[in-house]
Amino acid sequence: MCNIGKDSRESPTPRPALWPLTLVAVTLIIAAIGAVRAADVAGVRIDQSVRVGGIDLVLNDAGLRSSFMTSIYVIGLYLPEPRTSADAAISVAGPKRIALTLMRDVSAQSLVVALYEGVRDNTSEAEFAHLKNSTDALAAIMLPLQVAKKGDVVAIDYVPNSGAQVVVNDRSIGQAIPGKDLYRALIKIWLGDAPVDTKLKRALLLGAPLKGVL
Repeated sequence: MCNIGKDSRESPTPRPALWPLTLVAVTLIIAAIGAVRAADVAGVRIDQSVRVGGIDLVLNDAGLRSSFMTSIYVIGLYLPEPRTSADAAISVAGPKRIALTLMRDVSAQSLVVALYEGVRDNTSEAEFAHLKNSTDALAAIMLPLQVAKKGDVVAIDYVPNSGAQVVVNDRSIGQAIPGKDLYRALIKIWLGDAPVDTKLKRALLLGAPLKGVL
């Protein structure tokens, strides 16, 4: 009775043949959702790629830094290749970029103090002493900025054979500070053992929640 109106000679559609197409479609949808999440954080559009030292870098991921319910900045981490672990992101060879899009006006003095504290929290006493000269050099470049305005993008690039370079709104500021040690210490502010925000650390390492709250 259930076959009334249906040609009994008709063979059923081989459903398993559709499964690979379904899996591809689901994969593409998930990838698209991931791209949207990475491209827009707290209303801030994030570049999917940047060019540093003549090399194209990809957005590893991005997140929001806030404190006491106040948004401070959106941070994007750019690497030559995506990395899902902090150690791999810190040690990956080649250029890198940490880019902060400010959500409110921030004094250069406040930025410098936060950098000093973050470096100190993620290095030993001996390492911190070793980094003093290069950290002071970074502070000397940033302090004359006086105030970074809401919407400004303050980036710190690493270029092999050159060093750490401050870039504000796509314009290089001061001279590059040579050596790898300073940049490793700077990136540990967000990805080290004592990050400024553990949720934000996960957000920067592919696929974790984007919002970091102190």
